[in-house]
Amino acid sequence: MAGEVVVDALPYIDQGYDDPGVREAALSMVEEECRRYRPTKNYLENAGPEPSTAFETAALQREMERVQQRLPMEPLSMKRYELPPPPAGRLGEPAAWAESVDNSHAQLSHQATRVLNLELQLHYGAESWRSYLNTLQALVTSAQNVHTNLRKQIAAVNWERKRSQTASGTRLRALRRRWAQLVSDNYRLERALLQLDIQLQKAQGQATADDGEPADLDAVKMLPDKLNSESEKEVQKKIEDMFAD
Repeated sequence: MAGEVVVDALPYIDQGYDDPGVREAALSMVEEECRRYRPTKNYLENAGPEPSTAFETAALQREMERVQQRLPMEPLSMKRYELPPPPAGRLGEPAAWAESVDNSHAQLSHQATRVLNLELQLHYGAESWRSYLNTLQALVTSAQNVHTNLRKQIAAVNWERKRSQTASGTRLRALRRRWAQLVSDNYRLERALLQLDIQLQKAQGQATADDGEPADLDAVKMLPDKLNSESEKEVQKKIEDMFAD
């Protein structure tokens, strides 16, 4: 695929991360990426509208409008807890007093309900709270189990990756040693062929000299110099140092 990035790093077996200059090179790459990245002012311009309006009630929308307009909050109404008498102009009307009495009965019933709730809370609140704590503890335990399982899965993935990379590292080192051995064998083969070439050139030179014709002795003299420029042990050591583990 075009633009596909193949990650071939093996952090469990790769070496050289602590070498001088590696950290500086990585930081320079990060800085270069930051210079090429030009963020827009609005990071969410392509995210679409926010879905928060689906959960807004009419009261919440009015409250949001009040906050946007910087209006003060309406004071808490205590009218439902008041026991006002009939207005001054209706003191002589039985219907007005009947409304006030009904309001008093409603307030009394409300207070009686509050007292009953307090008594129920006194008798059963401890058990209700204990049940809530048990439920909460069960939720915490369930979340901890999920967290533990996820950590185990992450550890299993890391261990499998380490095992795979370690096995790959062993194979890579074996292939590298095999490659170095083949390079050394090729060098020895090339050296043997060069020696045979020298012997052939010398034999041809001797045969030509015996026939009375001049031989190309300069080419023959240059071959030993090329052959002995580096000994076989020196080249073998260079190969081993280059591909050492």
